[in-house]
Amino acid sequence: MAELESMRYTPAGLPALNLGLEHASQVEEAGQARQVKVTVKAVAFGAQAERLARQAVGSQWRFKGFLASGRNGKGVVFHIQDFTQD
Repeated sequence: MAELESMRYTPAGLPALNLGLEHASQVEEAGQARQVKVTVKAVAFGAQAERLARQAVGSQWRFKGFLASGRNGKGVVFHIQDFTQD
């Protein structure tokens, strides 16, 4: 977890948390090792948002969820449905 915003609430009162996730790994492409690094915008709602708000920035986690278009169709946002300590 690279970045964590303050907890907010949807109009229906559901906790929501925006955060930034960083990923780094090495993969093989066309027979060559390649370093992969990416930062992704993410969001969590409800109990997942409350759990994530208590975690330290810089801690490592394994996330499950889905990708969706951001607001107004700009960019991609990863919607976190579950996470465990890596």
